[in-house]
Amino acid sequence: TIAGKMLAELKQPFLIAGRDFYTTVSIGIAVFPEDGENPELLLRNADIAMYQTKAHGKNGFREFTPDMNTHHVERISLENDLRYALKEGGQFELHLQPQISRRRRRIVGIEALIRWHHPTQGLLGPDAFIPLAEECGLISGISNWVIAEACRKMRHLRALGYDDLKIGINLSPRDFERADLLERITEQLTLNNLPARCLELEITESLLMNDAEGVLAKVRQLRRAGLLISIDDFGTGYSSLNYLRRFSVSSLKIDQSFVRDLGGGSAGGLIHAILGIARSFELGTIAEGIETPAQAEALSTLGCDLMQGYLFSRPLTMAALIDYLASPPPIA
Repeated sequence: TIAGKMLAELKQPFLIAGRDFYTTVSIGIAVFPEDGENPELLLRNADIAMYQTKAHGKNGFREFTPDMNTHHVERISLENDLRYALKEGGQFELHLQPQISRRRRRIVGIEALIRWHHPTQGLLGPDAFIPLAEECGLISGISNWVIAEACRKMRHLRALGYDDLKIGINLSPRDFERADLLERITEQLTLNNLPARCLELEITESLLMNDAEGVLAKVRQLRRAGLLISIDDFGTGYSSLNYLRRFSVSSLKIDQSFVRDLGGGSAGGLIHAILGIARSFELGTIAEGIETPAQAEALSTLGCDLMQGYLFSRPLTMAALIDYLASPPPIA
């Protein structure tokens, strides 16, 4: 009951210097004497429960259970493995998912998606380790690797004649806390002799809500350098139209949850509204998560041309992408 009241109170915006700031809270609960007979053990187990809350989406609470000790040990082990992978190299790989213009029947871009070849757990997707990397301060090292590797792959593709493609990479909110973000990106662009326009940085809608002025300054700096900025999963957060007016983003990415619900409920209306907003602000749009021809056709009817999803291609290795580009299948 107390945790629920705390969550409800902290959902309210904090008015600071005339602006609203939003925060979330993750709560772990340990109760005496079941979960510990001394303060040290109670705090330790409450901390473990708090990390379980974070691992399951944050902004909630969990009560400690004995099996959480096992999860805690696994988390520490995974963190150590991640540190080793960053230090030694050779365990990460970028998979590349084509982005399609359905009207033009051709590939116009690719999204870079990191994979981790874990020595014992096999191939891991970003959901398995990126949240941990953000929590333990390793995300900047991973972002540096992704930026460098994406630029190397674009240099290779351009050398093969695919010089009209752009590549999208996902940036963590933590990246925007670093003063050298632009320098890190432009260094790799220069090293690989790439124009800035071939790189699209994907940021989350929630990032706009936190430290809006600081993020605004960074986005403008990146846009002045010629980089493209896309808002990922648009429509799932709480950003206002005022943010779109002030942030010089270049495109909106329609979340796959809306695409999945096409044909039922209000999803079609929401997508139509997002497309209307994009046109009003002269922004591009791309829909992700397209899995069926019916979804693709519905999106085309609504006026969305750029698409990404398993209907067209799963994320590919570099070698498989080159084969795909050389002999693309018919566009659904």
